[in-house]
Amino acid sequence: MIKIISVFFLILYSATLGYAQKNKKSLPDYLQLDKTINAISAVMIHDVVNPPAAARYYNYVMLGAYNLTALNNKEIVRLADFVKTYKDDNQLNIEKGKYNYQIAAIYCMLETGKQMLPSGFMLQDTEDKYIKLLKDNKIDDDIIKQSIAAAVEMTAKVIKYSKGDNYNKLSGKLRYTPIKGGKNWYPTPPTYMEAIEPNWKTIRPMLIDSSNEFVPVRPTPFSTDSTSEFYKQAYDVYKVSKNPPMEQVTIANFWDCNPFAVTTSGHMMIGFKKISPGGHWMNIAGIVTKKAGLSFDRSVTVLTLEAVTLMDAFISCWDEKYRSNGIRPETYINKYIDITWTPYLQTPPFPEYPSGHAVLSNASAGVLTYLLGDKFAYTDDSEVPYGVGPRSFKSFYEAAEEASISRFYGGIHFKDAIVFGNKQGRLVAAKVIEKIKAAKIPRQN
Repeated sequence: MIKIISVFFLILYSATLGYAQKNKKSLPDYLQLDKTINAISAVMIHDVVNPPAAARYYNYVMLGAYNLTALNNKEIVRLADFVKTYKDDNQLNIEKGKYNYQIAAIYCMLETGKQMLPSGFMLQDTEDKYIKLLKDNKIDDDIIKQSIAAAVEMTAKVIKYSKGDNYNKLSGKLRYTPIKGGKNWYPTPPTYMEAIEPNWKTIRPMLIDSSNEFVPVRPTPFSTDSTSEFYKQAYDVYKVSKNPPMEQVTIANFWDCNPFAVTTSGHMMIGFKKISPGGHWMNIAGIVTKKAGLSFDRSVTVLTLEAVTLMDAFISCWDEKYRSNGIRPETYINKYIDITWTPYLQTPPFPEYPSGHAVLSNASAGVLTYLLGDKFAYTDDSEVPYGVGPRSFKSFYEAAEEASISRFYGGIHFKDAIVFGNKQGRLVAAKVIEKIKAAKIPRQN
């Protein structure tokens, strides 16, 4: 019998972001959005939430906070003004002025996570600690009570909206049946997990028009001929894994973000729970809003737009993954080049083309560049809890480029999946920016 042990680094609610960075302004400790994101991410790590689903949860967690902010700050554009499917009335039964909308926004994030995540009940302790924090900061008891009531009411509106995105229909759809041999994706060692979210393209997008709006060019034609372009791509992956320089190893580790990582020791399989790719970019958004010294309301705007972008990037990417249904380098190399070869990173359980990191990282970089500027330098400590980093970047696109090539260094993607994934991600970003520009959402710094 194989024994599986799950291990993960719990991201504490009291943890902070922004390694060795100073804030231009300092919000009170009870309005620190990054701490709230960390608490929600910790539950997702515990639940081993897959990457597309994690992006969906971040999206809805932020919507309520954004709605509460827009309801109380006329400078914040209403969600319905740029998300055409959002038509719910956000008016609350509690009068403005009788609650603190920023406190309500924080609590709403926690409450939405508590109600939506499989192990959301774990956030009850975080909510209790948050209330204690408010009291320690001498916030009036009635304001706390009314703010919580406003948060709970808004959470109900967001959850009602979330139920229309087709997520609850996924379990009724046909499961993916792998085809062994040939050009198609097949489960990879060591766990041979089944395909993750083969029907994700049916999820309702937020700002892009449809899942297939940005279909990339066709991947390199499959071939076993040693003179073919496909074989050359596979051999490039094989070669890069031979005595890689330490910088490549560091980059691969830093952007690994694999919630399914498993290592073997004899007959034992040890699972390491990690943050998802979307969680990493949400962490980056938290870091840079603090470094920029943004107000609470503008920080909520940036985090919400990042979460919305992640949601749409995964929908667009997953649409193509199961259309092309490409074989992974590990499967091809083991069969046609070297049966003993293993990639540096564990191959995640879904098809090859395009690279998810390439798509979502470039989509994120595009939107964050629009919101905060082209030359926004920052230090990313997202992977410190997992023994990697921090790393510094001169811009969001520099980070996206590194995230993309990390999949090649890690041995889990061919080059064309990265190149065309980058392009697809930038197209997603352009559409998101087009929508938020039309809604007159300006740069935030």
